[in-house]
Amino acid sequence: MSERRDILGRVMSETGTTQSELSRLSGVRQPSISQMLSGRVEPSDEMLGRLLSCMGFGLEVVRRPVRLELPRSVRRSWLLHRRIATLLDQRTLREWTPRILDNIELLRGQLRGEPHRTNIERWNTLVGDGDLPGLHRILTGLGTDAIEMREVSPMRGVLTQRERDEVLQQRAG
Repeated sequence: MSERRDILGRVMSETGTTQSELSRLSGVRQPSISQMLSGRVEPSDEMLGRLLSCMGFGLEVVRRPVRLELPRSVRRSWLLHRRIATLLDQRTLREWTPRILDNIELLRGQLRGEPHRTNIERWNTLVGDGDLPGLHRILTGLGTDAIEMREVSPMRGVLTQRERDEVLQQRAG
């Protein structure tokens, strides 16, 4: 059972609020409320909060950090790219752009299949546009998209061998 569905059902029961009444109070169609209660539709925190406020309740969302266990190669790549992110600013991007664009050209000639071909073009756009926030998201992200982008990273040669060794030594420690 969905926690959000349970919360909505409990508050409706506690307050004696029917689906029809909640619909009239909130402006949310009754069939939508029914779908939320049955689990066919998962309400967002925003929607759940909106519905609860109609019944005199608020929604407290508790967030906590969770350490992700990454496969060794993904963690290694993330650590190296994270170091690049610490050095990345407008100046370094200007300095690195010729090398990065050369690497993109080399990768274009080597890559076959998706999502790699699309991802190398995305790198080209990010670098060409000077999109620092976008580059930082890809360099440091732990979602599938960022991990797949780093699989075809054009950042080879951006870190010195000493910087690479420091990152990898730190990883081992």
